Amino acid sequence: MTTERAPIRLSGTNLERAADHNQRVTLHAIRVSGSLTRIDLANITGLTPPAIANITRRLLGEGLVLEAGQRRGGRGQPPTKLVVNPAACFAIGVNIDRDHVTIVLVDFAGQTLARATREVDFAMPDDVAAFYRSAVDGLIAEAGIDRKRIVGIGIARPDDLGTVDLPGRPERYTAWEAVDMAALFARPIDLPVFVENDAAAAAMGELQLGHGQHQASFFYILISSALGGGLVLDGSYYRGAQGRSGELGFLLGSDGKGGQTQIQHTVSLSGLSHPLRDAGFTLADMLGGRSDDPALLAVVDAWIDASVKRLVEPLVAINCLINPAAVFVGGRLPGEHVDTLAERLNARMQRVGNVPALAPVRRAMLAEDAPAVGAAILPFSHFLLPSATALWKAEDAG
Repeated sequence: MTTERAPIRLSGTNLERAADHNQRVTLHAIRVSGSLTRIDLANITGLTPPAIANITRRLLGEGLVLEAGQRRGGRGQPPTKLVVNPAACFAIGVNIDRDHVTIVLVDFAGQTLARATREVDFAMPDDVAAFYRSAVDGLIAEAGIDRKRIVGIGIARPDDLGTVDLPGRPERYTAWEAVDMAALFARPIDLPVFVENDAAAAAMGELQLGHGQHQASFFYILISSALGGGLVLDGSYYRGAQGRSGELGFLLGSDGKGGQTQIQHTVSLSGLSHPLRDAGFTLADMLGGRSDDPALLAVVDAWIDASVKRLVEPLVAINCLINPAAVFVGGRLPGEHVDTLAERLNARMQRVGNVPALAPVRRAMLAEDAPAVGAAILPFSHFLLPSATALWKAEDAG
């Protein structure tokens, strides 16, 4: 099962669909806020107190929320606060990239309970499936959960995974373009499979669990083996007409030699690997093995300067065209380097004239495992959380 945006329809809805939507909105309000009383929920959602009473009764009966004590300080009987039940259900998230595969098991609150990762260049589909099958039982045991409460698997992968020409890509890697993801992950647990672009999954994860809870419109930059972007507008992920919005890495810029290259040839872990290799280091050294080596840090510092130079013009365009509240940077680049990149980008952007509004660049709250955690949120979103198309009638509706 893959997730696709439905075409816009100007149609009404029925009471059953509206009731489901109201329940999803109420559950999401509790999820985002941490804890709310029924009075709070009525004020936030605009639903009547009796409607909120009925919805919360259903949510409690289904085990999706819990009563978590009473709010003190007012007159009379203090109102009871409601919180999301983290153990209501669970999901698996898988991030497949050209330099690693990461699997996470998360609870309904979005917390990672168990994690497995493998650093491998251009893993083939059979290799990824074998890794998943060998790891998933151990992850479930580590988390100590009932596998029957796992509601789905989310897969985050770059668009054109097998065809984008990055250094070292073997010819047979094009096999990824013909893979049936549902079949690839059918064992050892038969679950619904949801597939999403990695940057989109990371942005959705940030929206649900990170800074997006307080910033309804933002642009997400994912620095992975390539460079991706995701656009969130007014609390919803925006895909574009063909589902390819936010393709930051494919923008062209000067290569410093009189020609033009894609930005991701510099601003990516693949782009960083070249100067590291020339200096006698590897990405593994930068990701942890020798991360405090002064010579290695000098290489990374120079790469950050080059990346800032390549990103300024695209970010000016993003600010002028979209006017986001913030730009969040995530991915596998270590946090301290993301902070440096953001600091220098902010300083450089301030020196650009005639920009009507500039959004601050910040490190994303979900960082290294953002695509995998975002992928794990996909089943929750499908089954339990609000959707922009929730009130539209299905194509075959009579």
